[in-house]
Amino acid sequence: MARAVFGGVMAFSFVLGAVFLPSSASAALLTRQLQFGMSGSDVSDLQVFLAADRTIYPQGLVTGYFGSLTRAAVMNFQVRNGISPVGRVGPQTLAVINAQMGTGAVVGTDRRAPAIGPVGITTASSAATFVWNTDENSSAVLYYSTNPMMLVEGSVVSGVAISGTSVIANLDLRSLHSVTLTGLQSNTRYYYVVLVKDASGNESITWPALFQTNQ
Repeated sequence: MARAVFGGVMAFSFVLGAVFLPSSASAALLTRQLQFGMSGSDVSDLQVFLAADRTIYPQGLVTGYFGSLTRAAVMNFQVRNGISPVGRVGPQTLAVINAQMGTGAVVGTDRRAPAIGPVGITTASSAATFVWNTDENSSAVLYYSTNPMMLVEGSVVSGVAISGTSVIANLDLRSLHSVTLTGLQSNTRYYYVVLVKDASGNESITWPALFQTNQ
């Protein structure tokens, strides 16, 4: 008998590098404090804002993922604005960033990463089917492994490289995505990550999560 579950959030590790992406300013405002290890569209907004100044964020990496490169950029911003360089966006830094974001404007090219909806998973003893939506048309890849996932911010191929086995859900751009994994071990826990990319190359990644096959 198959069962349907939704992926849970698990901890994971980072290895960081650098990739250059064009910079732009952003008028989006942040609504929560941000720090290393967090992800979301607001992290993308933060990265786009920081990337508008190459001296603050020379890598210009926009992944929706708060890694070491983003932390270093936040520290540079804090030094520039007379704030203690702690590398996290706390109340004081949040207020200053929002004040500066409010006077900015989105420049030219699309820099907004697609948002990924909840991932629905249906499992069997040796297979699992994944279904999810994005809020804009995107390509999609699913990565999985029996070992904890490792994400590398700053891959030369993608904004983030991901450990494990990759399975392409779709190379064409669409908003509804699905993929079925086969040949899995029964009664086994697997880690997985979903990565999507829109027509402008903006990427979003889910938190590494777990599913378990049936007996």
